[in-house]
Order: sequence, then structure tokens, then C-alpha cells
Amino acid sequence: MSLIVRFDGNMNVIGNLLKRYRTEKGLSYEKLSAKLELMGISIHKQSLYDIENNKRTVKDYELFGIAYVLGIDVNDLLEDIRKNFKK
Repeated sequence: MSLIVRFDGNMNVIGNLLKRYRTEKGLSYEKLSAKLELMGISIHKQSLYDIENNKRTVKDYELFGIAYVLGIDVNDLLEDIRKNFKK
């Protein structure tokens, strides 16, 4: 039995948007991983692939670091889930 709780069957909610922003910025998995490493956040390029393909969860500090490196707000990566919780 897995201890990871999924939201609507997903391991994370940022995968699609991460891929979009990463490719728009022209960053490979390797370059994004290297930029995160400079911030003290270690996410291997395979793990970035896994995040984008909904195979890995994302820690809060990883979410912040990814947004920071991409030059976007954390909320930009959460856009898809916000649609589910409109008031």
C-alpha cells in the first residue's frame, strides 16, 4: 500500500505547466537541474522528467526553486489546480 496520497489520481499538479514554462525558457532538464543545484536544491534531471510526467511528487522548497529559476510566480505553476477551486 502506498503512503502517497494522490490528488485526482495525480502525483503532482504542476507537471504540465512546468513542461510548458521550461520549454518556453529554452531550458533542458540538465540546465534546469544545474540552476536549481546552484540554489542548493538538488533535483536530478530524471526527477524533473518524472515531475513533468506525473511520476513524482514535489516538495515545497522545490516548487519555489523551480518557479524562481523559471522567473515566474509559484502561483503560475498552480494555475491548473486553481481552476478546480474557484469560488
